[in-house]
Amino acid sequence: MLNLVEFRIDRRSGIAAYQQIVQQTKQALRLGVLMPGDRLPTAKEVAESSAVNPNTTLKAYRELEREGLVEPRPGLGTFIRRSLARPQAGADSPLRVELEAWMTRAQEAGLEREDVAALVAAVLEERYAGIPAAGGTPEGREKRMTSA
Repeated sequence: MLNLVEFRIDRRSGIAAYQQIVQQTKQALRLGVLMPGDRLPTAKEVAESSAVNPNTTLKAYRELEREGLVEPRPGLGTFIRRSLARPQAGADSPLRVELEAWMTRAQEAGLEREDVAALVAAVLEERYAGIPAAGGTPEGREKRMTSA
């Protein structure tokens, strides 16, 4: 069976490997790369391709399960339960086309990957200041919204 995602673990990022797997899975769900019914790679497959302990992958999958995004099926694997994709973020959306054009201009202007990442992070923080990131608990979101 073809796996739709291959996890890339950056050991220098300071982010735990299991959290990187969670983040990459959510990104694939948001972009429509993974859809309900798709099977995630097994812990053994992730260990072989990414050199992480199988327990690391299982920890990530348990977190995704707690969030209602995946479901384990004994003997079959872990499957996507629901999507996070929005049409506005799809590969053929006008917003993505504009972003790709902007990225091309940034690269042509001499910005390196880290420069672009810093610029995007700064604008993202300014634009969404006070708006909680998705994935927190409803209680945490409510608390942050009332204290903001």
